[in-house]
Amino acid sequence: MKVGLFFGSFNPIHTGHLIIANYMAHYTNLDQVWLVVSPHNPLKEKKDLIQVYDRLEMAKLATEEVEDILVSDVELKLPQPSYTIDTLTHLRELYPGRDFCLIMGSDNLKSLKKWKNYELILRDYHIYVYPRPGSEDCELAQHPSVTLTDTPLMEISSTFIRKAVAAQKDVKFFLPDAVIDFIDSKSLYR
Repeated sequence: MKVGLFFGSFNPIHTGHLIIANYMAHYTNLDQVWLVVSPHNPLKEKKDLIQVYDRLEMAKLATEEVEDILVSDVELKLPQPSYTIDTLTHLRELYPGRDFCLIMGSDNLKSLKKWKNYELILRDYHIYVYPRPGSEDCELAQHPSVTLTDTPLMEISSTFIRKAVAAQKDVKFFLPDAVIDFIDSKSLYR
């Protein structure tokens, strides 16, 4: 089974994330997509992150009726900060019969050389890349382990959603209804 791992803070998960995951699950040769909720990306600020279990719950609510997009809490069980190569190694040990691949935006591909053991990632794993605004040119795009996809360009960001919620703007259609209800019930991002 070929599994695409879509890592993210999902702070919160939004329609853009879901469209990308759905595209990867249905328009590539991946059998499943796992949304890997990361406690903290070592290359990002932690100050705006809400509690990881709330982010995990929102991801589960957003995907509860979808068979081929699953939510993984694997990084919650690993030492922090979580590095992708360590998570990949752990998953390979847990699921030796699965062929794990990475799903990332072109912005992440551009900064991949900053990642821990990025050479091993390129050597041992295939990477499916979706376009991101302003990240068109990247030397790694030609690497044999990289597949550029025609995923629709998503300009929705979690930062935009957090600011909109804080300003009490309507976020319908940017988030699944169950996620909106969860955010409202816990007064998140206010």
